[in-house]
Amino acid sequence: MLLAQISDLHLDGTERATRRAVRVMDHLRALPRPVDAVLVTGDIADHGAEAEYEEAARILTAPFPVLPCPGNHDVRPAYRKALLGEAPEAGPVNRVHHIAGVAILMCDSTIPGRDEGRLDERTLAWIDSTLAGLPEGQRALIAFHQPPVELHHPLPDSGMLERPGDLAALLDAHPRVAAVLTGHAHTAAASVFAGRPLIVGPAITWTLRMPWEGDRPADREQPPGLAFHILGDDGRLTTHYRVVI
Repeated sequence: MLLAQISDLHLDGTERATRRAVRVMDHLRALPRPVDAVLVTGDIADHGAEAEYEEAARILTAPFPVLPCPGNHDVRPAYRKALLGEAPEAGPVNRVHHIAGVAILMCDSTIPGRDEGRLDERTLAWIDSTLAGLPEGQRALIAFHQPPVELHHPLPDSGMLERPGDLAALLDAHPRVAAVLTGHAHTAAASVFAGRPLIVGPAITWTLRMPWEGDRPADREQPPGLAFHILGDDGRLTTHYRVVI
């Protein structure tokens, strides 16, 4: 299974944000081998306005599945209405998708009005029941917005996932989960969480400078980035990062 992951589009009605998102999606549509799906790990809109999600729906239209989850800049009612075509409800937006024999859980880790994330009790119960209901032997991936570990930069670390132990305990009970995928940090990163690979996707809008790279954290000159994930038959996840010039 071949997946692409994009994150943090921050569509805000400006030509710059639109151009960068369009460039990445055009790149993905033109690949010689189509991806099985694209995961969009949050902060699709910058202000959570319906018009931003209407633009996102146009940009993200593709001949392959595009699977989003919300980030801290997203607003659930507008996200549901304008991006998903659903009733504008305020509850968590959790979806499971079955792609190439793999269950991909796109989870809502947002706390309305805050940068920090949390998988609330409803979402944790949904993850648990969804994983428990999968056919025996089926692999799964879990994706959400805020990373559950420190990345050693004060900006993303001030808004990471709260109570990560809740998710770790749940994953201990479900060994079928091959990896955890997140966004939010605006930097490509790899770590380990609950014994699984933790992969942080780069951002479309701007790239985070780490402390040893200078004191200006938002590098707006770097091209948009994306990740390609291959999940092998042995359950091993391999990730390749790319930029789109």
